[in-house]
Amino acid sequence: MSAENIHLTSSEWHVMEFLWDHTPCTGREATSCLEKTMGWSRSTTLTLLRRLESKGAVASDTDHGKKSFRPLVKRDAAVLQETKHFLHRVYHGSLSLMVSSLTQKQALPQEEIDALYALLRELEEKHDVDMDH
Repeated sequence: MSAENIHLTSSEWHVMEFLWDHTPCTGREATSCLEKTMGWSRSTTLTLLRRLESKGAVASDTDHGKKSFRPLVKRDAAVLQETKHFLHRVYHGSLSLMVSSLTQKQALPQEEIDALYALLRELEEKHDVDMDH
């Protein structure tokens, strides 16, 4: 399933993180873990699972009377969608404006600067190859 039209709230994101790491899981397993890590009640977790299911982000199966849940959206697809949404909402789609904003108040470690340069070189090479065709 595509994450393109699925927007996750902060709480839904926590549930999805749990499901990506523990698939499939029963509602009991999810409620137990999220009660410990998030302090949520059983009903809160089950409500979030039902909401994610209605959005098409999660599917449930019943086997021998036990309902289990699994994500339909891959983590990398959800991350990309959330990043695009954030970039457009906050920086009007400008990646350079976002990077500029992030680096104005804090110094980047040399490893991150090197990684950004490597990424830019890779993108430039890909752009040059695409332009040749």
